[in-house]
This record gives sequence, structure tokens and C-alpha cells, in this order.
Amino acid sequence: MRTPDNKLLRAQQRARSKNKFAVGENQPTVDEQLTRLEEDIRRLKIEFDVYFNGAAKRPPYDTKGRVETHMKRLGDDRTLSFAQRYRFNSLAARYTAFRDLWRRTMQGREEGRDPASAARATAKQEAVEGFTRTTLVCEDANKDVETVKHLYNALVEAKTKCGEPTDDFSFPRFHRLIASKAETLKEKLGCKRVCFSVDVEGGHVSFKARAER
Repeated sequence: MRTPDNKLLRAQQRARSKNKFAVGENQPTVDEQLTRLEEDIRRLKIEFDVYFNGAAKRPPYDTKGRVETHMKRLGDDRTLSFAQRYRFNSLAARYTAFRDLWRRTMQGREEGRDPASAARATAKQEAVEGFTRTTLVCEDANKDVETVKHLYNALVEAKTKCGEPTDDFSFPRFHRLIASKAETLKEKLGCKRVCFSVDVEGGHVSFKARAER
């Protein structure tokens, strides 16, 4: 008895055979995959260097995820030869060293201990140490405009050195504030003059007023 001709079955078998051949032909070899992994690790290192130097806003976590996925796939491949396994282990060890370095650098940056933050802190400290305490005595702030102007300039300089904002800190506004504060102190303490001082303490601006007898 003749078996019925199953055209659909034969078509499916030919398609599977064709696809299998195509995949085998286009699939990269293990050595090619290792070369690709090596290049991806090198590129990832460059991207992290760019980020740590401040030229990128976000760390390259997407690239890092792709590299780790590639590594896991190769690490699970039981067909690797001894030489290929040795090469893979070398790449994995290199990547682990880079990953630990990136983790420490990220942690240092968050805690302000990375080289860039340390350099900024050192520059700020040097600038702060170079600031000279300014003391001015004011008898009538409404009339002593030049005295108040010197005080204002000293305060702006101190704020700038400490990295404190000065955008909304105009001289007219400061002048009104000083005049009001001076009159309040003179009435409260019964003095004729008020001594204002500008200094930097603990990396922050210190602005004080006291009665001048």
C-alpha cells in the first residue's frame, strides 16, 4: 500500500534544512565571538573613561549590560576548546578588574573622593584660605554708600570662593538690608555705629554684625 504523499511535511523539512544551513553559514565562530568580546570590553572602558572625565552625563550601563550578557553566553558554551577557554578566562579576568575599578570610582564620586572631586575641593580650600577677613564700621548706612559697597564686594567674593549662589544678590537689595539691620541694632543696643564683618568659616561664608561703642 502506497503512503500518501505529504507535500506539507516535505516542504517543512526542506525549510528547516535550508534555515539550518543558513544559520550555520552566518553564525560567527567562537574565535570571532571572543574577538568581538575583547573589542566590546575595550569600547566599554573608553565609555567609562569619558563618563568619569565629565564628558558624558550618564554611565554606560547599557553597554555594560550587553558585555555581561555576551560573557555569560560564552562562559556557558561547553564547546570551547582549551585555548578558547583560556582566552575567555583572560578576558573575563580583565573585565572583572575594570568592573571593580569602575565600582570603586563610582563610590568615590558619590562620596566626593574621586580625583575630580578632590581637585575641586583642594582648589576651593586654597581659594578659601586666601580670603582675608573684612571688617567695616558703618555709622549711617543710608549715607555711607561706599562703605556698604566695599562690604558688599567682600561678601560676593566670599560667596564666590565658597561656591555659594550670588544670582539673586544685588547691591540695592543688600544696601536696604544693611540699612535696616543697622538701624535695628542701634535702637536695640543704644549704639551709634555698627561693625559688620565678612569671613569664611568651615568652607562657608560668615557674615556678622555687632554694636560698635
